[in-house]
Amino acid sequence: MALRRMKDIHESVTESRVLALTESEMFGLENPGICLACGEEADGCEPDAERYECEHCGEKQVYGAAQLLISGMYWSDKT
Repeated sequence: MALRRMKDIHESVTESRVLALTESEMFGLENPGICLACGEEADGCEPDAERYECEHCGEKQVYGAAQLLISGMYWSDKT
């Protein structure tokens, strides 16, 4: 997996958001992902999804919620 620079990750991709989506995946029927380019949520992503095409912006930057959590590809909520 190619490492991303934090400046390339949309500011809405935060720790609390990734955690909430990961929990919904674990305890529900959702398969959420987030586009790192535009911040839009995507459904139908495998937990370890990488570089899926975003239906909103067209970039291949959609990652599964669990993959984002494991990889640490999110902005910290701590200031």
